[in-house]
Amino acid sequence: MLKTFDLVLIGFMTAAAAVTYTIKHRAELKLDEVHRLEAEIKLEKDTIDLLKADWALQSQPNRLERLVNAYNAELQLQPTESTALVHAKELPMLKSEVPVPDVTEAKASAKGATGASAKGATEASAKGATVASAKGAGGAAKAQPVPTPAPRGGVEQHGVVEDEADEIETGSVE
Repeated sequence: MLKTFDLVLIGFMTAAAAVTYTIKHRAELKLDEVHRLEAEIKLEKDTIDLLKADWALQSQPNRLERLVNAYNAELQLQPTESTALVHAKELPMLKSEVPVPDVTEAKASAKGATGASAKGATEASAKGATVASAKGAGGAAKAQPVPTPAPRGGVEQHGVVEDEADEIETGSVE
């Protein structure tokens, strides 16, 4: 009986050693993968630092001024006028905010109009204009409001006009 028990223990120890070495081998492979990824990360960080240094070199004002002077005849660059700058509130409305013309009214006014073509009545209705025939037999379409930008100016607080555009936060370059 001692011999079978010894053989079972030897088999168990051999299996345990095999499992232990398999786990060790997998851990070493994972460690190699971690080292490889760390090396790639370091390379990427070094590349980013190099590109930042290159950007700083390429965007130096003295260099840009020399390029502008050298290629001024070809590019014909002009300084930006202060009147060309607008505030965010002065930009036109988003496409999703533009009122949609009523198609049913355009069709009804096109059918009821005499002396005007259906195409002309539809186009005029879509633009928000009143459609009437030359003989007065046509209907009128609802006029759509024309989107206009907000007037330029600021909010008056305690007798001092403050520009609302100064309160807009912008993101950093980096």
